Amino acid sequence: MNARPAFLLDVSRLVSRIGTGPLTGIDRVEAAWLAHMADRPHLLLCRVTRGQALLPPAAGPLILRWIAGDLAGLPARPGWRERLARQSGPAARARTALREMALTVSDRDARRLAAEVLRRLPGATYLNVGHANLDRRLLVGLAPMMRVVLIHDTIPLDHPEFTRQGQAQKFRTRFMTAMNFADLIATVSRATAKDVARWRGRLAITHRAPIIAAPIGTTLIPSVAAEIPADLPLDRPFFIALGTIEPRKNHALLLEAWALLTGELPAAQVPRLLILGRRGWENAEVFAQLDRLPNGGAVIERAGLSDGAVAALIERSHGLLMPSRAEGFGLPLTEAAGRGIPILSTPLPAARELLGDYPRYLGAENPAAWAEAVAELAASPAISLKPLVIPSWAGHFRLIEQAILSQQKNPTV
Repeated sequence: MNARPAFLLDVSRLVSRIGTGPLTGIDRVEAAWLAHMADRPHLLLCRVTRGQALLPPAAGPLILRWIAGDLAGLPARPGWRERLARQSGPAARARTALREMALTVSDRDARRLAAEVLRRLPGATYLNVGHANLDRRLLVGLAPMMRVVLIHDTIPLDHPEFTRQGQAQKFRTRFMTAMNFADLIATVSRATAKDVARWRGRLAITHRAPIIAAPIGTTLIPSVAAEIPADLPLDRPFFIALGTIEPRKNHALLLEAWALLTGELPAAQVPRLLILGRRGWENAEVFAQLDRLPNGGAVIERAGLSDGAVAALIERSHGLLMPSRAEGFGLPLTEAAGRGIPILSTPLPAARELLGDYPRYLGAENPAAWAEAVAELAASPAISLKPLVIPSWAGHFRLIEQAILSQQKNPTV
C-alpha cells in the first residue's frame, strides 16, 4: 500500500468559475485540493465541450492563476467547439486552452479514459469535490478506478425552496449518481454525513459505499486594512454578514432586526450592518429592500471585496451574524471563531458540531432577539474572545487520504 494515494482530481467546477468573481465555499475547497496536489502524483480531469479532457499536472498552476484573476496565457477567443456551443468569456477560453494541452480528450461517457489514466498513473483514485461533472456515464466509465465524491450538503433535497428553479432536480440526479457509483463518500461535517445517509435511505439506494466526515479546513487570510474601500464608513460599531445573498442565508431577518434598531435608537447610535457578498437567486424581496437603502444609512451592501479586506473588516467588527436556515458547514463561522470574533448564529447542527457553545444561538424567526443581542454587543467596545481551534486543511486531506488507503486495502463494497 502506497503511503500517499495517487489522484485523478476533477477540476470542472473550478474551470467553470474562471472570470466569474470571488470564489464560493465549494470553489475554495476544489482550489485547496488542487493546490494540495502540487507535491503528489496526480492528473486532472475537466469537462470540456463534448468531452472530458485528461490534463497533466502542469495545468494545475495555470488554473489556480486564472481563478485568482490573472488571465495571462488564455487564448484571445474561445475555440470553434466552444463558439459552436455558444460559450464565451474566460471560462470558455480556459477550456480551449486546456483542450490544447490535454493528454487526451475522451468522449462524454469517458470510454477508454480509465485505462489511459491507469496506464499513466497506476492505482489512481478519481476525486470529485465540487458537485460538478457528476455524470453517470463518467462514473461508470471510471469503474476500474476507485471513485470518491465529497458531498458538501443536502440542502437542495431538504429545502428545494431555497434553490434556483430546476436546481433541486439537478442536484438530486447528481446525488443519486454519486450514491450509486462512488466507492467512498466524504462529507464536510458529521451533520452532513447524517443527512447523506438519511437521503440515501429515503431514495432507496441500495449501493452502500462508506460515508466519512472530513471537516474542511479554514484558511485565516491575513487582514489587509489598506484594501478596505475608503468610502466604507466605519465610524461606529458594525457587524458582518458574509456570503451570497440567497434565501437560505436569511438576510431578511437581519433587515427586519435593523429596522427595529432604527426605530428604537437615535440614528447616530444604530450600529452598522455590512452585508458582504454578491446577490444570488430567488430573493427579489430582499433585493428590493437593499435597492431602497439610503446612502449613508446603517445597512450597507458590498460585493467583490478582496479576501484581505474582508479579513480586516471581520477583525474590526463587533461580531459576525449568521442567521442561516441551513448550512452544510458554514465557512464564515470558522473564519470568525478562528479570529476570536463574537458570533450570533442560528442553532445549525453543523455550527454546534464545529463551534460548540462559542456562538450565541438565536432563532431564525426572531428578529427582535437578534436586534437585542446586536444592541447589547454594540453598547460596549468590540471584544476579542479566545480564538477557537478550527479544522485545518491538513486534517481534511489526511482523513480522506487515510480513508482511501484503507478502502483500497480492505474494500467493503
